[in-house]
Amino acid sequence: MRGAAIRAAAVAGVFYPADPAALAGVVQACLRDARAAGGPAQPTQPKVLLVPHAGFVYSGPIAGSAYALLAPWRERLRRVVLLGPTHRVAVRGLAASTARGFETPLGVVPVDRVGLDAIADLPQVGPSDAAHAEEHSLEVQLPFLQCTLDRFTLVPLAVGRATPEEVAEVLERLWGGDETLIVISSDLSHYLPYAQAQARDRATIERVLRLDPELHHHEACGATPLAGALLAARRHGLVARLLDLRNSGDTAGDTRRVVGYGAVAFEGQAGREVEREAERGERRDDEAGADLGQALLVRARNAIAAPLGLATQPEPAHPALAEDGTTFVTLHHAGALRGCIGDLRARRSLDEDVRAHAAAAAFADPRFAPLAREEFEELRIEVSVLGAAEPLAVASEAEARHALRRGVDGVILEWRGRRATFLPQVWQQLPHAAGLLNALKLKAGLPPDFWAEDLRLARYEVRKFAEAAERAESAGSNERAESNESAEVVEA
Repeated sequence: MRGAAIRAAAVAGVFYPADPAALAGVVQACLRDARAAGGPAQPTQPKVLLVPHAGFVYSGPIAGSAYALLAPWRERLRRVVLLGPTHRVAVRGLAASTARGFETPLGVVPVDRVGLDAIADLPQVGPSDAAHAEEHSLEVQLPFLQCTLDRFTLVPLAVGRATPEEVAEVLERLWGGDETLIVISSDLSHYLPYAQAQARDRATIERVLRLDPELHHHEACGATPLAGALLAARRHGLVARLLDLRNSGDTAGDTRRVVGYGAVAFEGQAGREVEREAERGERRDDEAGADLGQALLVRARNAIAAPLGLATQPEPAHPALAEDGTTFVTLHHAGALRGCIGDLRARRSLDEDVRAHAAAAAFADPRFAPLAREEFEELRIEVSVLGAAEPLAVASEAEARHALRRGVDGVILEWRGRRATFLPQVWQQLPHAAGLLNALKLKAGLPPDFWAEDLRLARYEVRKFAEAAERAESAGSNERAESNESAEVVEA
């Protein structure tokens, strides 16, 4: 797999300027705009980036929001593992290049032959210079990398017909340490009307943020490399943070037929810190309310067992059950979300509420088929009891980011009839307030950069009780929630 040739730029002058000065100017403008938009006060080094690969006039600003994160680590990052889908040449598996470098108008990026040699024995990896020769999905990332990193080598892989597991196996071999960055190149939906594209892309990104690898190519042209990266991210305990989500209608294209673009960073340290905070909170909850938790969990399981014709368990009493209260009931099966229903307002006793939401989560969550009898034994149930909502008196998004308590606050957003909420558990998936608020606005059907004077935020705390993990594989806390017109909330 060794060669002496340089892979020449194939789309310079088409996807991006061929003149070096003009190209550098375009890239730096995208990076400056992204930095001006702000980010976390204490950034975490990303391990994986999801970036789009259209012409820079269309997707450059969205890509810039991801690459702008790399500035603090421009000297540390010395190797980039770059995966993108093949658009012109059909290949089986992952195609490696035999070239010794990839050229752009900004210079030649050396190929990491050691990295490619490390995966050469895998059956899903093979050499194919034809797959790389005209492929733009990898090439368009290089000018951004050249402008953000000092010196680095490249492991370029064009992904064809492969399974997510095959991609994840390759990424495991190349994972490395802090010196290695993994970049996944993919656009989202293609050629839908603007509003329809927004809805589809929001749904796709929500699954990406949950590290859900069930993606399809009509949702993301790079669904295969992205799904493999999501599997690897789950295994390494990474958390996803939404940076930007737009389409060509927002940047430079016709709104009648648009292409979707998303930028997501996958990080480790901040997410683990939030998880530890949550675990400490759960221990405090367990110590203070173990009896209440047991009473709620038994009632939730019985509410699901009875309609299935299964035996129910004796229900322990607790005085709090007679008081008005509101809950979310979340179901996991075989390590995946299986349903979640809840309410933001107390409408009945806690006893009645947990039974109603458990049954609804099992049999009436519109995203899932009704729970089958054979799924019951491996079902893992979690009940969150919501506290009273407290309005946040903030005049700007910056004030909101500062006021929110990471790992503690559930958040409610309301604006002119639109309403959405995230439980506090969502901080484990979105550990930065900026990313959490962006994703919450998307759930409410608003752009991630939206803000208005009459937008209202409120926060609340929850007491969370979960069944023992041995009932099913631990699924982590990847909940999302949004409200419908009746204020009942469905996890997504």
